[in-house]
Amino acid sequence: MINIANILSASRLFISPLLLYFAWTSSHNLFLIFIILALATDLLDGYFARRYQQVTEFGARLDSLGDMAIYLIVPLSVWWLWPQVIIREALYVGTALISFVIPVLIGFAKFRRLTSYHTWGAKLSALLLSSSVLLMLLGGPAWAFHIATGIFILAEMEELCITALLPRWQADIPSVFHALRMRGRGMDGTGKS
Repeated sequence: MINIANILSASRLFISPLLLYFAWTSSHNLFLIFIILALATDLLDGYFARRYQQVTEFGARLDSLGDMAIYLIVPLSVWWLWPQVIIREALYVGTALISFVIPVLIGFAKFRRLTSYHTWGAKLSALLLSSSVLLMLLGGPAWAFHIATGIFILAEMEELCITALLPRWQADIPSVFHALRMRGRGMDGTGKS
């Protein structure tokens, strides 16, 4: 259970309340440093899990919990630190939050747990969203965030499709095409469920 990948995933659960604290105390610089740190752990945990054969169901679920903590805390923190950004981008922020919450709720209703698919689309959209948000907070243009939000919506739609396709929960489904193949062959890939 204790390995590099899980430590990186768990670190986001510890960083999340710090982000709230830094936002509440108007510590802009510390917030930016720790959000970058949290985003780096999100990029690295999967790499280390695969690189050192540390891929586990527990790790996938821990990664999803860390992601959820960051995704839900960052908008509130940004609201406290940069309210003008949230007001200006309210349509995109609201759409991204709704797009995140709906697949989580539907997946939880079906499987009684977080989906933890970690699709390629989710990884791409997380990278694009996080970098575009940082760019915007540092005074950059909003168009990158708008494009990243569109890609994020597509990734979340893919997650909904995967949830609809799978007869039972499984973590780490790279794409809807993998879910289709798994459904066609049976969940374990051998034709047996």
